[in-house]
Amino acid sequence: MTDIAEFPQAINAAGVHATFANERYGDHERNTFDIWLADTDKPTPLVIYIHGGGFIGGDKSRYYDSEDWVRLLNAGISVASINYRYMSEPPYGILGSMNDSKRCLQYIRANAEKYNLDKNRIACSGGSAGAGTSLWLAFSADMTDAESNDPVLRESTKIKCAAAFSTQSTYDILRWPDLLGIPPYKTPEELLSVARVFGFKSAEGVDLFAQNEIRKELDFLAKMTKDAVPFFVFNHYEGGVPTNEDELNHHPLHAKALKDRANEVGAEAIVYAPAIGISDPSGKDVVEFFIEKLR
Repeated sequence: MTDIAEFPQAINAAGVHATFANERYGDHERNTFDIWLADTDKPTPLVIYIHGGGFIGGDKSRYYDSEDWVRLLNAGISVASINYRYMSEPPYGILGSMNDSKRCLQYIRANAEKYNLDKNRIACSGGSAGAGTSLWLAFSADMTDAESNDPVLRESTKIKCAAAFSTQSTYDILRWPDLLGIPPYKTPEELLSVARVFGFKSAEGVDLFAQNEIRKELDFLAKMTKDAVPFFVFNHYEGGVPTNEDELNHHPLHAKALKDRANEVGAEAIVYAPAIGISDPSGKDVVEFFIEKLR
């Protein structure tokens, strides 16, 4: 079990302690978050940061030193940073991790009065796994459960906008060969990696290509429609043929796939991937994007 004392103190880049630290939003030991509230009497917008780490590592301290947080708070936008269970824990697979982030969003919304928040002006952001989770929330239909006995789950999961850094383009990883121009997954090691993402402990005896339900749920690229909320993507990785897992998971062609899909369906997107020549004429950075969309 993770001891809360093991986490760094929740202090941001300006030396300000979180207004509330290690708030609990669920039963799992990693269901905690920190929140810094903007200094105003009026209910504020909120950006929820979701850390990366391949769904097997990382924690909510990842962005404590972010200067973006200071700028957001100065602009009257509150900031939260969350933990979630890893995909190596029950119910296994990255959907369990992402559902924790979904619940945290709903919990914060259910307690908007406590945190002085405008529940209609909430955004999500993060890097890598946190980026993909933010886009999954952004592009999914509202996952509220109006009949649930849990009042948290009766809250909406819709957000106002999202920002993603070094994101993947979809978590239907079987689509990556086409999107990134790499050979199809065939080796036992490759198939095991896909199986674990999908929630299986082994690829033996499992037709991964036939897992239509989980593939559809994880394919946030396909979920994007013309009604998608505005989103911001930045990728700083080099292009070319990926030579290791890090380059594969964060290749700038993921950003291109998202931009191409946005262009196809007419969604609003700001995308930067300098290594492959993608920029945005607005020149806006992520803080400017959030201020515009949330205020």
